[in-house]
Amino acid sequence: MAQPAEPDPPRTLAEAHEAVAAIRPARSAPLVEWLAFHQRSAAVYSEVAEIDRGHHHEALFMAERERHRVTEIKTEIASSTTSEKWVGEDGDEDDESWAAADVDGGA
Repeated sequence: MAQPAEPDPPRTLAEAHEAVAAIRPARSAPLVEWLAFHQRSAAVYSEVAEIDRGHHHEALFMAERERHRVTEIKTEIASSTTSEKWVGEDGDEDDESWAAADVDGGA
């Protein structure tokens, strides 16, 4: 059985917007899916910036905006994994109570 052909890559800024919208994950998608989406979107806009010279600066702006979002999501993922380290083995967040006791002298 033949595999379906991949669609042609976008060649204009308008086509890039359509392509990016078509691969957008659901709002409730995990952060890793959003990360992949924004990484792919940055690549699409960067490629289009070199092809659609009439919209070069707009496409570069969109690529930079997507790269900025990638950085934000990576930070969000890192902070969520860091905060998970403080949750006890039983999943109880009150395992941090020892820290509060140390700060206020055990009172």
